[in-house]
Amino acid sequence: MRFMVIVKASRESEAGVMPDEQLLAEMGRYNEELVNAGIMQAGEGLHPSAKGARVRFSGTQRLVIDGPFAETKELVAGYWIWQCTSLQEAIAWVKRCPNPMPGESEIEIRQIFDAEDFGEALTPELREQEEHLRERIANKT
Repeated sequence: MRFMVIVKASRESEAGVMPDEQLLAEMGRYNEELVNAGIMQAGEGLHPSAKGARVRFSGTQRLVIDGPFAETKELVAGYWIWQCTSLQEAIAWVKRCPNPMPGESEIEIRQIFDAEDFGEALTPELREQEEHLRERIANKT
């Protein structure tokens, strides 16, 4: 099972406060543990929402909304993609994580859909297209 592990933003991260050397070192050691365990597939921190944008869809209309965005606790400051055997394993790994923010913080864990989750709607042709795209992406890295 693959999971997206989402580090929620804080007032500090949205203000552009960068982690100090100690936190960077702790997160580096933690990421190394994840890689050594075969869990981590990707992971990155994100710039504050002030440097981002949203695109709102309504039928054929598109509205671009520039950041920053108001609800800090609903924003994402960073993420990992993990391969785990279960949600419980992902939770156990998150509980070992250094606190990613200076004060209180929250990390959300969400399972990523697999092709099998889509049932018959994912026709053989669509499955082949998906596999082809994944191969192309893998070959670029």
